Amino acid sequence: MKPELSGLGGWLILIQIGLYLTLIQLVIQIVQFTIPSFDSEMWDALTSKEADFYHALWKPTILLEAVFNLGMFAFTVICLAMMYMRNRLFPKLMIVYYSVSLLIGIVDYALVQAISTDMELDLDNSLRDTFRGVVTCAIWIPYFLRSKRVAHTFVR
Repeated sequence: MKPELSGLGGWLILIQIGLYLTLIQLVIQIVQFTIPSFDSEMWDALTSKEADFYHALWKPTILLEAVFNLGMFAFTVICLAMMYMRNRLFPKLMIVYYSVSLLIGIVDYALVQAISTDMELDLDNSLRDTFRGVVTCAIWIPYFLRSKRVAHTFVR
């Protein structure tokens, strides 16, 4: 085994940066959007049948996004811990992590798309995030499956 092909260097640096940026992004998402969505005024404006902005899918969409954001925050922390412990499960966790992120992105896009047929919503961000998820999976899942550095680093 070549020493340069083990350790948390190489392309794994980008994984580390991505996980930390994801934590920051999730905190911002939770503070700016998730928590305010549960404010009684906002919640009623979106989920009350008498409200102007009511749509039957707002409630499941808001709940799904809240569960996803909190779950992904915890999952990201677990992935970081497993990475620094060089745990052999880390590569599998990252494959699940990227796959779940993509799946939730697709479901979220479908829900927002369904809501937007009745309202004028900006779908560009949702579509861009879904496309980014596809590209991320296409790059990083094969990397975790084939990389010699990954195979040599995560052995505990």
